Order: sequence, then structure tokens, then C-alpha cells
Amino acid sequence: MADQTSDRKPLYRLQSTRDIEGYDALAELALDMQTSWDHSADHLWAQMDPALWELTHNPWVVLQTVSREKLQQDFANPVFCKDIADLARDRAAAAEASTWFQKTHPKSPLRCVAYFCMEFMLSEALPIYSGGLGNVAGDQLKAASELGVPVIGVGLLYQQGYFRQVIDKDGAQLALFPYNDPGQLPITPLRRPNGEWLRLEFKLPGYSVWLRTWQVQVGRVKLYLLDSNDAANHPTHRGITSELYGGGSELRLQQELLLGLGGWRLLAELGIRPEVCHLNEGHAAFAVLERARSCMEQTGLGFEAALSITRAGNLFTTHTAVAAGFDCFAPDLIEQYLADYAKTKLGITCHDLLALGRRNPNDSSEPFNMAYLAIHGSGSINGVSRLHGKVSRHLLGSLFPRWPTDEVPVGHVTNGVHVPTWDSPAASSFWTEACGENRWAGTTEILEQKILCVSDVDLWRFRSAASKSLVEFVRQRLSRQLAMSGALSDAVEAANTLLDPDALTLGFARRFATYKRPDLLLHDPERLLCLLSNPQRPVQLIMAGKAHPADEAGKALIQEWMRFIQRAGARASVIFLSDYDMQLTMQLVQGVDVWLNTPRRPWEASGTSGMKVLVNGGINLSVLDGWWAEAYTPEVGWALGDGKEHGDDPAWDAAEAEALYDLLEREVIPEFYARDKQGIPTAWVTRMRNSMAQLTPRFSANRVVREYTENHYLPAAAAYRDRSADKGALGVQVSDWRQALAQKWSALRFGEMTVETESGHHVFLVHVYLNDLDPKAVCVELYADGILGDAPVRQEMTRLHELVAAATGYAFHARVPADRPASDYTARLIPRHDSARVPLEARQILWQR
Repeated sequence: MADQTSDRKPLYRLQSTRDIEGYDALAELALDMQTSWDHSADHLWAQMDPALWELTHNPWVVLQTVSREKLQQDFANPVFCKDIADLARDRAAAAEASTWFQKTHPKSPLRCVAYFCMEFMLSEALPIYSGGLGNVAGDQLKAASELGVPVIGVGLLYQQGYFRQVIDKDGAQLALFPYNDPGQLPITPLRRPNGEWLRLEFKLPGYSVWLRTWQVQVGRVKLYLLDSNDAANHPTHRGITSELYGGGSELRLQQELLLGLGGWRLLAELGIRPEVCHLNEGHAAFAVLERARSCMEQTGLGFEAALSITRAGNLFTTHTAVAAGFDCFAPDLIEQYLADYAKTKLGITCHDLLALGRRNPNDSSEPFNMAYLAIHGSGSINGVSRLHGKVSRHLLGSLFPRWPTDEVPVGHVTNGVHVPTWDSPAASSFWTEACGENRWAGTTEILEQKILCVSDVDLWRFRSAASKSLVEFVRQRLSRQLAMSGALSDAVEAANTLLDPDALTLGFARRFATYKRPDLLLHDPERLLCLLSNPQRPVQLIMAGKAHPADEAGKALIQEWMRFIQRAGARASVIFLSDYDMQLTMQLVQGVDVWLNTPRRPWEASGTSGMKVLVNGGINLSVLDGWWAEAYTPEVGWALGDGKEHGDDPAWDAAEAEALYDLLEREVIPEFYARDKQGIPTAWVTRMRNSMAQLTPRFSANRVVREYTENHYLPAAAAYRDRSADKGALGVQVSDWRQALAQKWSALRFGEMTVETESGHHVFLVHVYLNDLDPKAVCVELYADGILGDAPVRQEMTRLHELVAAATGYAFHARVPADRPASDYTARLIPRHDSARVPLEARQILWQR
């Protein structure tokens, strides 16, 4: 028989590249997300596979894909080896260097902050994010790494992540869900000391789910991820972490149970005991319960005392501006999944557990609100801009009945962006020359003055180059987009000549939702077309954005824009780029001249897209909502609207659309095209310089993380340590105080109140009956509303003596200036404890009238 082996194709052999000398050092670089923002190793990945690197920007994919021969060839290059050695040395030196946190707080009790979030945007190489919330979380982890703040992230690994967008020939959005292959993501399995993969058994009603655990290295910070796609699980349960923000209410509940309960158990399994738990949105609020359960196990205390201890170390950040944005679950669904947990693990009834997520604990029909659970279990609450803090105080005021809105315990920490992630290479070099290499690793107060010293010529040269780079990118991306959608070859080719790098470029990119009003510019299509096509002062608009797959109104807005673009005269001036993601965002914010934002106030809690243009010299034109409401001054950008709330009034939308056209026609466009003898728009450059200098440091994640650290993390860590000391003695004391208030408050009352005016003062005397409650457990105050925006008057009244005719009655006294009528004042009774936050931990209040 003839030998047929010579006709066969060569067999593929399983050959690893891991045994090649130097591979481990390269793998460490590929698996550290820091290289995604400092770009120190970009040239290495481009050298190994330029085409794959350009398409993916995923170092781990490049390293997993490169051939053994190519890798050996690169390692034979002394320059390549030296670059790796230099990067490894720099990483080791950075790990040993003293950070802002170590220098500023050398004796801090803070050892660990556990930062829980449903999504993290770190790099396009790890697509487990949707948008703004993940953006904030990822940027804060990066800033924590640079500042040396001891933060650990906790999240979920999704098989599909958020959807990918395609625009079809009719301009309609199509949603695709590509699989996230863990082998091609920059993550590593968490392993026990014996090498076994760390998997957690998570019990749900009637079955167990095995959770795989992963680690992401983010510079000095670690992010831990959980996923349910374990071979030991039933196919249905493997899909619990299939998709970010997908499925119905039950799947969402399962995901949030895994994140909150499972995430805290993972930390315990790793021997990590954080002083502070930061809940970035209410999705992770179940961590409140598991942290209390863990405290019960360690101390032998009951649930209320354990929650009293752990609450002090919990921080809740809300990003929601409307009540509909809170995750709520039907009571029977909570009972199905958590009744046994409440009884056997927490020692409380399901009714008591449900009460933690309700405004009215006795309303059996009220859904279980995750934000309410976070509030009931946290020692501090904040919104994400000054305006959002105010909005949240109104939104959450019903949890604190009869308290003045200004005293609802919600503060704010305005969001910021991680500047090194969003600056272009040219912007990074520009800022380095002006401000130094390590400008974002410490305080930033000196940066403003240094940028203000940069000349008009240098600034405009920098911006002109950015515009040119953006136009080149858009042409390439649009050509590829049109080809993929089946467009004719002429249209594909024509895309390579669209846009003018010298024309004014507007950018609009965000989630397409009705409240964001992406159609505001389309209010008068003819006027918009005229504005865009002026041959003397041309304007071009680059757009991008996704609508949630279930949001038909949002998808219709995209289609409306696509129809406009197809009109004669608009095709050359308006570009819609599909599949808005992190990589596309970077390109847009690095090159546009003006960033547009048109939400309905006050529905944008913060917004961060406009912050990303600051470092790159872009200027904002935005509604006075979110961060822009506190950032705007006339010298740094343009404002739209009157700074008031108008709801979804179509008449107001029309008025603001007209105002937007006017602003563009009368101020923005003329200023851009008013040039001096050198061709520089001097007024524009002055505005750009002011924006860069004043706003970039102020709205950076550097400032945000320092603010969280000093105003929240450090106080929370100290409070938690105080309450947990001596087997939780102070925590028990606070719990007992709360119980005494709950039992006796309803019988407290005011008696007679008298007032006399003498020597320019009102003198108030009031009788108070305390129902055997310790008078030290309460505070009696004289209260008057503020006048013309001033703070209200809160004057503590002094306890004089017990009332002779009453067993538990006391007389209280106060003097206030008689500069306003005595009738403006009333007495009130509120809880008081030196170690508790009122009204967050005790919401009772009694008014004299």
C-alpha cells in the first residue's frame, strides 16, 4: 500500500510560549492595566503584531496570539529586551516609592477600602462596562493606585458584557453580544496556596451556584471579579453573569446577590477585612447584610448591634437623579431568595429584612429598594455633584419625614475623570512640559498657574494637531463602518475625504435616551443645515452613542439622526460613528473643539464626558446640569438654559433649541473664526486656556479620590474602629440608644412655651416631657428657617431643671437676637448621641408646633 502521509497537512502541536526566557516579565506588563493608561509598553505590543494591536489594544491578546518564532525573534533583539527590563525596573521602583497617601497620612488607621460596583471601565481590553457608572469606578481605581490609597475593587465578570452596536442600512440600531473569552482578557484566576482555583459555593433557594474568582491588576490596586460560568453549574445558573444590565428582575436580583453577598465572602476567604466598604450605587447594597453577618460571627452579637458596628464603615454613593432609577424588587422575590438567609444567618424575620429596603416598613406591598437598603446600612451618603446632592435630598426626603430638606443627610463628591486615561499622547507631552512628569500623583494646586503661562502659539499648534488626528481617525473608522454595513464602494471611498481639520468640530457622544435630548439640535433641521454648511465658517458635527436595546424611544432618536445625515448637504458635515465604546470616546474627546451636552435639568446626576475634553483643550457647551452647574463661568465655556427645572415641557425644549442655535451662531462660531495676523483665534485660545487650567485639576479623579479619602474613608475607618473596639461596646451602645428611641419616642411631647423680649433678645422657655428617656439621649433646639438663602438658625436650648409636677418633664431655655420676629422660631426635639449621625441613624424628630 502506498504511503499517504506525505499528502496530509502538517499536524498542529500544542506549543506554549511561556517557557521562553523573559516571557514572565512581558506577561506581567500585559496583565497590569496601568500600561493601558501610561502607554509605556504600547510599542512592544505594536512590534509583536501591529495589525492585531491596532484592532484590539489588548496586550494580553497580542501576547496570547503571537507565534513562538516571532516572540523568540523579538527577545533576540537587545533593544526589545532592554525596554522590558527598563519597564520592569520602573514598575518595581514605583511600587516602592512613597505615595501621596503615605506622605499625607502616615499614621492612618485606614488599611483597606472595599469598593463595590456593578461595572468597571478600565480598558477596552476588559469590556465589562456600560457607561458612566463604570467610567467613574474605573477612573477612581486608577487614581487610587497613583495616590497610594489602599482600595480593592469588587465586581462581576460578564460573559457578554454590554452590547455592541451596529447601524444598519436604514439607520436602525442592532445589538450584538460577543462572548468575553476569559483566556483573552487581562485577568488571572485567583488560586489558593495549594494552586487550586478559588471557587465559592453560593447557596440560592434549592441549589448552589459555584462562583469562579478572578484578579485584575490595576497598578497598585487589585480588582476582584466573580462569575457564575463554572462547569459545575446548571446551564441556567451559568448564565447569571451572562450579561451586564440584561434579563429580567430575577436575573438582576441574582447578580446583585452575587455581587454583594458573594463579593464580601470572597474578601473574607482572602483574609481581607476592610475598615471601609464603598457602595458605588445601590446594586451592591447586599454587602451591608453580609458584612453585618460576618461581624455577628466574629463577635457573637445580634444583627442590630452588628449592623450598628459595621454601618459606621459603610459609604453609599448614589448616581441616580430620578426615583425610577433605583433598583426595586417585588417583596415575594426577596422573600423567595432571602427569607432563609434572614432567619438562619441574620437571626431576623423576613419582615425585618424587607423593612431595610422600604420607606414604610409596615407596607407589605412596597417594593424592596436597593438604595434604601444602602442608606439604612451606611454611615454616610453622597451624590456625585453639588446639584445632584440637592436633588438627592429631595428624592430621599421621604425616608426622613418632617426633617427639613436641607438636613436630609446626603452630601456630595463631584465626579472627576482619570486624566492620564483620557489625554492624548500629544496632550500628555504638552502637560508634562508645562507641569512636570508626576503631576497627577499628588496635589494639583500648582497646575493652574503653570498652564496659564503657556503661549497662544503653543496652545493653538497643539489644538490644530489634535483636530488633524481626529479627522484622520474618523475617516478610517467611518470607512470601515460603511463597508461592514454593506454600503456601496463609492460611499466607502468618499468617507476618506470627509471633514476638514481646520473647521470648527462639535462633538456629541453619550447614551441615547430621551432625557438627554440628543435630538435638540434637530428641532429646526433647516436652521441646523444652514449653520453647518456656511462656506465661510463651516461647522462639522461628530456623533456617537448607544440606546439600551429595550429603549425604543432612544433607538428612534438614533434613526432620526441617521435620516438627517442622509439629506443632501448634511452628509459632509455630520458623522455618526457606531459602537460607542471607550476607545472611540478617547479619540473624540481628544480632538473635538466643542463638547455638547443637552440633558433635561436636573436629570444628569454628574456627567463625565465633558470633563474628558478639558485636558485636551476642548471647550464645553452644556446645559447647567450635573458637574457643569458648578463648573461653568463665562470665561471657561458656554452655558445653555436658565439653571432652573422645567420637566419635559416641549415648549421649553423648543426654547432651548432656539437658544442653542443662537449661541452657536452668535458666540461660538464667530469666536472660533475670529483670527489674528498669525491665524490664531485669540479669544478662543484664552477661553481654552482658562478651561484647561481651572477645570482639569478640579474635575480630575485625583481630586475625587483625595476628597473621598479625607472626607469619607478616613473618618469612616476611625468610626468603624471605635465602634468595633472592645468587642463592639460602642456599637452596642449606639444600638441600645436607637432601640430606646424607637420604644419611647411616640410618647414624647412638648408642653407650654413662653417667650419674652428683653435687651435686644428673645428669651424662650419650653417644657418637654421625655417619657423616662435619658435627657442626654436627645437635644432640644430652637429653629428658624433661613432668610434669602442663608442657613437656618439652630440654637441648642439649655436644660434648666426638672419640672416639679412631672416625673420626666424638664424646662429648656434659649436666648436669640431679636433681629427677627419671635414667631419665626419654634422648638424641636431630635435624637443625640456623640458617636452617631443624626438623622441618618435616628430619624425621629418632634416639632413644638
